[in-house]
Amino acid sequence: MNQSYIINQLAEDREKYFHAVAPPIIQTSNFAYPTVDEFTFAIQNEKDEHIYTRGNNPTVNMLCQKMAALEGAQDCLMVGSGAAAISNSVISQVNAGDHIISVKNPYTWASHLMTKILPRFNVHTTFVDGTIFENFVNACKPETKLIYLESPNSWTFELQDLAKIANFAKKRGITTIIDNSYCTALCQKPIDFGIDLVIYSATKYYNGHSDVVAGAICGSKEKITQIFHNEFMTFGNVLAPQNAWLMLRSLRTLPIRLKQSSESTVKILDFLKKSPKIERIWYPFNDDNPQKALALEQMKMPMGMFTLALKNRDASAIKKFCETLQNFLIAVSWGGHESLIMPKCAFVSENDPQVNMVRFYIGLEEADILLEDLELSLAFL
Repeated sequence: MNQSYIINQLAEDREKYFHAVAPPIIQTSNFAYPTVDEFTFAIQNEKDEHIYTRGNNPTVNMLCQKMAALEGAQDCLMVGSGAAAISNSVISQVNAGDHIISVKNPYTWASHLMTKILPRFNVHTTFVDGTIFENFVNACKPETKLIYLESPNSWTFELQDLAKIANFAKKRGITTIIDNSYCTALCQKPIDFGIDLVIYSATKYYNGHSDVVAGAICGSKEKITQIFHNEFMTFGNVLAPQNAWLMLRSLRTLPIRLKQSSESTVKILDFLKKSPKIERIWYPFNDDNPQKALALEQMKMPMGMFTLALKNRDASAIKKFCETLQNFLIAVSWGGHESLIMPKCAFVSENDPQVNMVRFYIGLEEADILLEDLELSLAFL
């Protein structure tokens, strides 16, 4: 299946819905059956039949099929947030006494799960520098059951060698999970490198309009079915049909949105690299990135987020720089139509070594408008 078919046609079955071009919203909590036998069959096959929207809903299922196909996965579960995707997938792979290896400094709520929640149930995590493959080998124990990855991560964009790690894990019978939110399947397909489960904050690029919070878990039919019958059904992290419908809308424009954001990001980075006000830029495709070759091998295109460090370390000056930007909103997340900044000074003390870091996401505004904005605000530093 080609990408265009997946996005625009797969699973839509228009003949069932009055030949409507836009997918329908099946906004119902439960489903009725005309006979007891049909009802019994549906209950016995809840993963594939419709009983209760907490489990399976036709609108949500359309989205699941598209997400799985884009990823090159056998199946997908849509959940209520990226954090839900993390918790459902991680918990599904471990039992009391098991050990996890994770990249250091993962997403905040992944870190919270592994450092605060799971130790209560005797599941412990070793955090490693994921840029060095041998760190995973050295951290491995007989009780290691899971390796958790983010490649790249969402602040300083370190990568991991996915093929090497997946190959090592399979030989040891260890499950691999990656948070691929920075890339999307259009940029990087971890399953092609042997990763078992790929998770997303689908709030980001996949939705792309800053009006839905969602998560996705993609993988083999076996693993997704296991999660469905256990963590997914138990924790109730359902994605509402209305939100699934909005995401089906969003998928139509995903390729052109990514293209616009990518092209603008490259132009803006070319400008920022020449600025005497910038100390450093973190971005996977930068020439000074020691992992650039790996980025080119694993990623198909530049993406729209980077971090810079300003030479001026005065917190008040950094705040003024951020607040004078007219076309960048100060906010968390990324992947929507609007350009964003997230200043580290909002989270750390004025004396922290990272106080001068600002994360940028480049949205769909004209690049020239954003460049002019940056030039004016940099003049205040």
